[in-house]
This record gives sequence, structure tokens and C-alpha cells, in this order.
Amino acid sequence: MVAGLKGILPVLPTPFLANGSVDEAGMSRLVQFALEQGVDGVVFPGFASEVENLDANERARLLKIVVTTVADRVPVVAGASAADWRDVVAHGRIAADLGIRYLMVQPPKSVGTDAPALIEFLRKIVEALPEVEIILQNAPAPRGSDLSPQAIVEIIEALPQVAYVKEETLPAGPAISHIIAHAPKTLKGVIGGGGARYILDEYARGATAAMPALEIAGEHVAIDRALVAGRRDEARNIYVRTLPLLVLQAVYRMRLTKHVLVRRGVIDGVGVRAPTPDLDAAAIADIDGNLVELGLLSAEAA
Repeated sequence: MVAGLKGILPVLPTPFLANGSVDEAGMSRLVQFALEQGVDGVVFPGFASEVENLDANERARLLKIVVTTVADRVPVVAGASAADWRDVVAHGRIAADLGIRYLMVQPPKSVGTDAPALIEFLRKIVEALPEVEIILQNAPAPRGSDLSPQAIVEIIEALPQVAYVKEETLPAGPAISHIIAHAPKTLKGVIGGGGARYILDEYARGATAAMPALEIAGEHVAIDRALVAGRRDEARNIYVRTLPLLVLQAVYRMRLTKHVLVRRGVIDGVGVRAPTPDLDAAAIADIDGNLVELGLLSAEAA
């Protein structure tokens, strides 16, 4: 298995059957699609997976499918956020039993934003799960806590097992710069979020990975490879071409992701459980037009 986390690590969506149940065969196809696009790892479950709308059994079954399909070819990051640290540990033990060493945790808003309370919450988790490395997720309000970069630095200093930070507050750039400038050497990397809408700035400030959605993973991989090789103009050209679709993705979220993946022949249905705006005919035409311009859909199929 590749050591460490770097590059493009998409958050996998959860496919559903027409009757509303999870599509296990579709989950395996999503992982295979991600691997074919050259991703450097996969993440499940996360916000883009509709994690809040999955029960514990569904989460465990789908995570096992992810691990089985990946077959040690790239790292798997398991989302384990919960309101109670005991539930985080329970999710983490399921992941660890599957051989997953990376656990992504967003401290609940109930813990607050002061470093001592956050450290105490996370300390219980790392003491119960000494075999995993923690990716501290810092999501923006209202879903996340908008932790200050200094609080994050203090957490990393106190808990070396917190080895990565997924920084996606707005704007993420200054926070990434502060964390990288002040964090101890135990920090292995900062990962960008926000659907890769800010990836050029994130990488310019020292981020070495991104966790976008899955629908245009190949383009995100191409951006990463160009940036790592120092071909910034090439990366920017690809980024500019993807930006109209990413702007729409910020609004329609997993509905757009699943629509694109259906168009690309990966999954069969666009059903979602999470409350998201519907795609009307005009929105679909706009999305499909962007896919045509990216060369991911023929004009005849749009």
C-alpha cells in the first residue's frame, strides 16, 4: 500500500437503488471508477457520502466493500465523526478491523472551539485507537466548527497522532499557511476541501492533497500531477475548464455528483437521502453542457 496521504483523495458518494436502499454493487463500481481515474486514495463516509443519512449497519457494509474493492492499491480514509467520542471510537474500531489506518474526525460543535476542550475530546479517541492516524477535519459553519488555525496547531502539538488536517474553512488559504508555518514536525500534511474549488491556492500554500467529490476525479488528478511537476499553467488551464461545473456542484452537491456519474455509466440512479436542491431541466442542460465541454459526454448524449 502507498504510505502516507497525498494527491487526490475523493470522498465517495453513496449510491442508492430505486427503492431507497444502498446499492452495494454500485458502491464497488464507484471505487473501481475512482481507481481507473488514477486517484491516490479514497474517503468514505464523509459529508458527500450523505453520512448523516446512513445507519451504522449501512456504513459498515459499504466501508467493507470499499476496502475489498480497493484491495490495498491506495489508502482508504474512513470518516468517523460523531457527537460522542465513544461513537467515534466505535466507528474507528470497525475501520481498524478492516485494516484502515487513517481516520477522519470532525470534533462536534458541542465541544466548542477552545483548544483544551478539543484536545480532551480527541485524546480519548487516540488513546482508544492507538493504531490509527487522525485527519482532523475543520469544516466551515454551520456544519463545522470553524476552528482557528492556532487551535489546530495546539491540538497537533498536544496529540502527535493527529497527523493530518483537512482544512476547508473559508477562506482556507490563510489557515493553511498558518498551520504549516507553526505546526510541529509530526504534522504529515494539510489536505484541501471545498470540492477542489480552491485547489490552486491550497497547493500554492503547501497543501499536498485534496478531497473533492468524485465526478471529475480524472481532471483533479491531472491538476495535482501538473502542480506537483511545477506545470502551474497547465494545472490552471484544467482548473479553469472545470470551474463552471464545480460552481454548480457547490449548489447541487451530491445530486450533481450522481447525475454526472450516471451520465458516465458508473451508477444507475441519482437518488439521494440528504436534503439537496432538485435538478430541473435547465440545471441538467447546464451540467451536461459542461460535461460536453470537458469531453466527458458527447453532444449527442447531452
